[in-house]
Formats: sequence, structure tokens, C-alpha cells
Amino acid sequence: MEKELKRIIAILVVVCILFVSLIVYLSYFQVFKADKIVKNSYNKRLWINEEKILRGSIIDRNGKILAYSEKSGDAYKRVYNYGNLYSHIIGYSYREYGKVGLELEYNNALLNISESTPLNELKNIVIPNTEGNTLKLTIDHHIQEYSRNMLKDKKGAIVVMNPTTGEIYSMVSMPDFNSSTLKENWNDIMEDEDSPFLNRVTSGLYTPGSVFKVITTIAALETPGLDLNYNCKGSTKIDGYVLKDYGGKAHGNVNLEKALVKSCNSYFAEKGTEIGKDKMGEVADKFMINSSIPFDLPTAKSTFPYKGDIGKTDIAAASIGQGKVLVTPLNMAMIASGIANKGEIMKPILVQEVISPEGKVVDRNYPQVLSKGTDVFTANEVKNMMVEVVKRGTGTNARIKNIRVAGKTGTAENSSGKTHAWFIGFAPADEPKIAIAIVLEEDGTTGGKSAAPIARNIIIETLNNIE
Repeated sequence: MEKELKRIIAILVVVCILFVSLIVYLSYFQVFKADKIVKNSYNKRLWINEEKILRGSIIDRNGKILAYSEKSGDAYKRVYNYGNLYSHIIGYSYREYGKVGLELEYNNALLNISESTPLNELKNIVIPNTEGNTLKLTIDHHIQEYSRNMLKDKKGAIVVMNPTTGEIYSMVSMPDFNSSTLKENWNDIMEDEDSPFLNRVTSGLYTPGSVFKVITTIAALETPGLDLNYNCKGSTKIDGYVLKDYGGKAHGNVNLEKALVKSCNSYFAEKGTEIGKDKMGEVADKFMINSSIPFDLPTAKSTFPYKGDIGKTDIAAASIGQGKVLVTPLNMAMIASGIANKGEIMKPILVQEVISPEGKVVDRNYPQVLSKGTDVFTANEVKNMMVEVVKRGTGTNARIKNIRVAGKTGTAENSSGKTHAWFIGFAPADEPKIAIAIVLEEDGTTGGKSAAPIARNIIIETLNNIE
């Protein structure tokens, strides 16, 4: 009897362990995995309501229709009015290929259905909606079109935003694809080595080069007792590793402002090692590097790997935007915006409003401060330095008559052997209305030569067209 009792107890223990394990697994799945599964573009449950509901339209900030649905036989057909232009913003919605972009992220809003819960599913069956909500974007169609034309046949990304509200005016990633002809071109797009499906603004991770020096500049200003003067001889050796200035040019005696204006590598490499990894990392973190950026579309995380055992050469390289530092163009636009906005970094906004079929606003994205990058005095000091970069430094190709433009150029070395050309900035410098980030991927030129003039043209066009 005693043996049988022990066997029963052992079996009960095993059953209890299995039961508890099942509960733990289901709880983990529900908390951490369920949302990802529900939003998976190939989840057939996403299509249950499609057949009976007229999917909502997507419009720009001025009401221009960018995407809509129309009846086609017994089903609805999605129509994309501008082919390639919004492929990385709106994305696509096809039964064969799933959904991406805003079509996926705002699927429930576009179908005017509640979050998928048993109660809401029952409600949708009993009282079904027949027409979805409209998404009103912060995008300005004209600026979006103009920005794409500026990139032409280049690979890269452009993002233009309002630094005080976080509203995105244009967001272009090249190469792109035609959302309207996805069925016909699917195989070609999938096999394209230039990755047309990649949204380079939000998910492209690039070596930033000298545009990252604005972070090092802020760290330098926030480091008490740091000597901001330096004698540049064209290169410097740190732990046996030689870092050269562009073209090996010596800049002589420079202070922090002149070093930023001339983009002196040896200055920032030396000062970065003196500042140290902890302070550099602290400033990077405040500007949303190493953090997930909340946005209407999925974003990759920029990285500044300062934690752990890293040497002086790593910090020196990172201080000039080389080495292991990787950033997204969206994050760099937010950094420029933060400096323009007196140190406050705003949450980027792509969807302005969700509007019901009756014309009522049912949801709205309000301006929100994500982080305090630095204090107003430091931000103002860096702003003035960035004005000098455009006025008399590496960014002169971004100058605009009668408008003070603040900017920073970058020429980033990478594994391809062809440099990325960067420009970040904002204007007008004293009352900023526009912040911009541009990267020309593997362009093989300097940011001052190629990216700065594109920024200049887009800034002018945006100032002339955005109220």
C-alpha cells in the first residue's frame, strides 16, 4: 500500500509540474508572443473581416487620397494612387503576400474593428461594421514627391520632420517598389540585391560618420574641466591606432566650435577618450540611441555599445561616428530635432488622426516629449556651432539666402569601401520649423558635396509649402 501511495504521489507531482509548465508557457505566450502572432501579416484571422468591410482610405495632411478600396466583383480591391511613392509608409495589403506598413500596423483602425478579444469578436459578428476608418497622415504629398525626386536613382533615405511637434512631412527610402503591381513584380523584388522592401529610414542601420560629432560635442560641453582646445596635426595615435583627418589635413590650434566646423577627426577622437565611455553613452542614451523608438511603423534600434569592456580605440572611433556605432536616419533626424527644440526630443508622428466614416476624429496622436537630450543652454550652443558649419565649414552647400541653416555633414567609411554621405540639420535656426536627415548609401562622396545641396533644396521647398 505504501509503495502504491508513493507512486500515486509521484504521478500527481509530475502531473502538477506539467500543468504548471503549461500555465507558465501559455502565460508567456499571451504576454510576450500573442501580439506578434496576431499582427503577423500571414495570420488568416486578419482577413476574416476583409470581405465584408470597405477598408478605410489613407490621406495626406491636406486630404489628398493616397490609398482607398473599391468594389471588384464580390470582393474589395485596394488601390494605391501613387505606386512607389508610399511603398515604405503605407506598404501593401494583399491576400497572397500579407500586409506591411501602415496597412498592417493600423489594420484594425482601417477596418473599424476593436482589438481582437473574444468579446469584441462576438460584437463584430453580431453588429458588424461595413466601412472602415480613414487614416490622416502628417505627410505632405508635395514634399514627399519632391524628396523622392531629389534621391533620383540613388540608394538612401530622407526624412523631414517638424522638430517641435514630431510630425513627419516626408519619409523616403530608395530603392522602393510599386505597391500597385506587387503581384506582377514579387519575384523580381524579392531577388533584388538592393533590398527594395527595406525601409531605410526606420530600419536601415548605418555608420553615421561625422554627423555623430554633435553627440560628442554635447558630451564635451557637459564634461566639467575638459580642456576644449587642441592642436590638430592631421592625425592622432591612440593605443597604437592612427586616426586621420579627412585628406590628412592639419587644422592647427582649434577650439570645440572650429573643430566641429572643420569636422576635425583627431580633435573628437582625443576628446572622446578624455570624456570617457560612460558620459558618451549617457548622452547617446538621452538622444534615443540604444532605445526602441515608439513610432507608427516598426523601427530598428540605433546602437552605441559603450557598456562592457571596450578600449580607448573603440571610444575614439565611436566619437567620430565610426567603429561600432550604427544609427537609423529617423534617429538622426530626431537628434537634429532635439537640438533645434531646445534639447527636447519629440516622439515622431506619422499618423495624425483616425477619422470615422461619419467624419469624427476617433483617435489622434498628440505631440509628446520622449526624452530630454540636453539642457536649453547646451542645445543653443550646439545650434550656433551648427550654423557656423553651414556658414563657413563643411556644410556650405546647404546655405540659403536670408535663412540661417544649422547643419552637420558626415562622410562615413563602411565595409563596402564606398562612403555613406550624410547631412543632418534644421531651419530656420532661431525658430526651427524643419529638421532633416539624409543618407546617400555607398555614394562614395562626401556629405558636404552630395547630401548638403539636397538638404538645401528640400528645406527651401518645405518652408515654401508647409504652413
